[in-house]
Amino acid sequence: MNGVARQVIDGRTALDRAAVAAHTGAAYSTVNHWHRHRARFGFPHGFALDGREWFWLDDIEAFHAAHLVAKRAELTKVDRRGDPKDLLGSGAAATVLGYSSYRNLPDTLLHHPDRVEVLPDGRVRRLWLRRTVWAVADARTGRQSTGRPPGATGARKPHPYADDPRLQAAITLLAEADAAGQDRRGLGVTLARQLDITPRTAQRLLATATDTAGAPPQ
Repeated sequence: MNGVARQVIDGRTALDRAAVAAHTGAAYSTVNHWHRHRARFGFPHGFALDGREWFWLDDIEAFHAAHLVAKRAELTKVDRRGDPKDLLGSGAAATVLGYSSYRNLPDTLLHHPDRVEVLPDGRVRRLWLRRTVWAVADARTGRQSTGRPPGATGARKPHPYADDPRLQAAITLLAEADAAGQDRRGLGVTLARQLDITPRTAQRLLATATDTAGAPPQ
């Protein structure tokens, strides 16, 4: 048998691992992780039949319900105060989510800022609407939100430099600077001279390159 499989044995429904993933909505790799660390997660033991490992559906449902409750109990408390249209930097966004550092921000925020600003020294500052941060928090618990989870309302608009051949030069310059431990300040001037473009265009290319690479906010 290939793919997702389930069968009824003596009146009880059994699932294989692929069916467990489909039933819980988890990735197959996550099911493997639960199984590998079953002592930690309380994942039910399976049984072998016809050369395949099976799990009782009711055991899986009980495990998954308890797992979701435990995950929600671990979530930080979200600060619901403020205007939903406020723009927040990484530090303020972390505070709203109850994190002690912007380094804990989820990728759904880091990779989908509502606005990107290029600072005078060439560094990039990411900004999010407060309602976007709330929406990300709500997505952790399944709550309905009036905000917009990043990427949830359709494909994102491509960056204005998405197909610009100069973007690779900016990416390479950033990578070389980081590898050498060089300060990013002044890279806009370097790139402008290298490509014979204005410093402002160079800063925008560097901002796009930083966003493409998913670098942490400054």
